[in-house]
Amino acid sequence: MEEHVDHGHSVAAWTAVTICIIAAAVMSVAVVFPNLWLFVGGAVLAVVGAIAGKVLSMAGYGAASHHTESSPSLR
Repeated sequence: MEEHVDHGHSVAAWTAVTICIIAAAVMSVAVVFPNLWLFVGGAVLAVVGAIAGKVLSMAGYGAASHHTESSPSLR
């Protein structure tokens, strides 16, 4: 069985998840108090969270990749 070392504990993952949780809360408030623009703002914030996570991961703040010897080379 494969051992999982980090489970995504990284600055990139925590930032993306935090932003997306805030976005979900904003969209939830927009459903309770019907407000289209607040819902759209929450949806935009969710996209920003996903982009922020990817950008931080590309900048080196993501989890380290664990390639095995049988993994194909990406060079």
